[in-house]
Amino acid sequence: MTESTAPQSDHRTVLLRGGDVHSPADPFATAMVVERGHVAWVGSEGAADAFASGVDEVIDLDGALVTPAFTDAHVHTTSTGLALTGLDLSGARGLPDALALVRAYLNTHPGDRVLLGHGWDATRWPERRPPSRTELDAAAGGRPVYLPRIDVHSAVVTTALLDLVPGVTELAGYHPDAPLTGPAHHAVRSAAHGALSSRQRTEAQRAALRHAASLGIGTVHECAGPDISDEGDFTGLLALAAEQPGPRVHGYWAERISDEKGARRIRELGAIGAAGDLFVDGSLGSHTACLHEPYADAPHTGSAHLDAAEIAAHVTACTEAGLQAGFHAIGDAAVAAVVAGVRAASETLGLARVRAARHRVEHVEMLTPETIAGFAELGLTASVQPAFDAAWGGEDGMYAQRLGVERARTLNPYAALLRTGVPLAFGSDSPVTPLDPWGTVRAAAFHRTPEHRISVRAGFTAHTRGGWRAVGRDDAGVLVPGAPADYAIWRTSELVVQAPDDRVARWSTDPRSGTPGLPDLTPGAELPVCLRTVVFGQTVYVRPNE
Repeated sequence: MTESTAPQSDHRTVLLRGGDVHSPADPFATAMVVERGHVAWVGSEGAADAFASGVDEVIDLDGALVTPAFTDAHVHTTSTGLALTGLDLSGARGLPDALALVRAYLNTHPGDRVLLGHGWDATRWPERRPPSRTELDAAAGGRPVYLPRIDVHSAVVTTALLDLVPGVTELAGYHPDAPLTGPAHHAVRSAAHGALSSRQRTEAQRAALRHAASLGIGTVHECAGPDISDEGDFTGLLALAAEQPGPRVHGYWAERISDEKGARRIRELGAIGAAGDLFVDGSLGSHTACLHEPYADAPHTGSAHLDAAEIAAHVTACTEAGLQAGFHAIGDAAVAAVVAGVRAASETLGLARVRAARHRVEHVEMLTPETIAGFAELGLTASVQPAFDAAWGGEDGMYAQRLGVERARTLNPYAALLRTGVPLAFGSDSPVTPLDPWGTVRAAAFHRTPEHRISVRAGFTAHTRGGWRAVGRDDAGVLVPGAPADYAIWRTSELVVQAPDDRVARWSTDPRSGTPGLPDLTPGAELPVCLRTVVFGQTVYVRPNE
């Protein structure tokens, strides 16, 4: 890919030509004009000649693919940056390896007040258990250490960190020699993140946004809240994103409100909704997702944090204030409570008002035909993470361990959601699973349970336009005249049209289909490489040496 030299300007006009432009306006488009931060024209190479002399810059795509930039609809930005720059335990091969990584990291970071790690998953280790507090204390040499499980719903910590949290042993979720959950976990997480300096936080945020841009991500939805981060972290991130070129950040603050005063506080923080990780339950990996029937490997049904009446009150207050409401719900009982609560709010306010607010629910892994129908009826957006199935699905995966094979097969039913008309927005929940947009689309198209698979095109739409629709914007996430010029340029192989159903051709390169092609995401195929990311017409990433 080559380009002319031209001065950088917020209002320059750019012609991209000589590649493939993924646009519903023209399935055969090879060129695009960007003007004043918006797409001005999409069309053929021959027609592009008419624009060439009147633009400020011409980019020769050299056969590259141009697509809308991705939106990651569920991110924890500071934690993502800390995972990128700090102790990553996701590759630990077992308990001894994890403890060795802790010791090595501590030795090379003697000045850190608290060691923050991330990513351990004992279900993948031969020992099938996390480190005990005694083992972690020995590895840490008396220093405070906070190591959340990969799902960030439980954590192992050292005694030195507990000593920084008065009264933690009296909180629900405290276990003397097992991972902390619930309020006890939230308290130690707050203490651990509170030990970060403002410089460390800003560096982590910059690192996360740079990484997102390098992957063709133009927008992230920051899912923050009082049980996850603090207000300073949230407002600092929004300020950083507004001041420097990079991905857009739409912020959600997960705090319950009951009136206009509460809604005003949400807006004053800069949030677009009282949504995101407002916990109705926990996670499957930590045995805290709320189920109708007990876990297969534990004699209980998890944890419920909100009931239907509390959900209804929050949705009612948000709807009346013109705010999005939203919840974190994973287990079937939690998802059912959300549907019941939102339906109760609709009976008070009217269904049309509730649907128009586009309330959203994060994760929604355990759905039934009844709750899927409820999502469609109530206009709820399902903000989902296909990489969860890639990581934990299958007959030998964590889902099957926690739920048994039969229940595990029902999880993450994307095809059924789409058939019923439920809007999907794809994300990563990073750092729970990595920022990886093409990998996310692949995970949905090649779901471990075949009946839940969707087409690559549907998955791509959920990861681009779906994220914009989830914040109430129907005019973005697609390359058509008038849309914001948020796009990415990719080096990739031949473009194909892939379908999820084995009864029909799985892919086609026939241009007569009239459907814009996308990269071949068959497992094992090389994923596209991002060459450039542009947000509102401004370049925020260029791959080195391209």
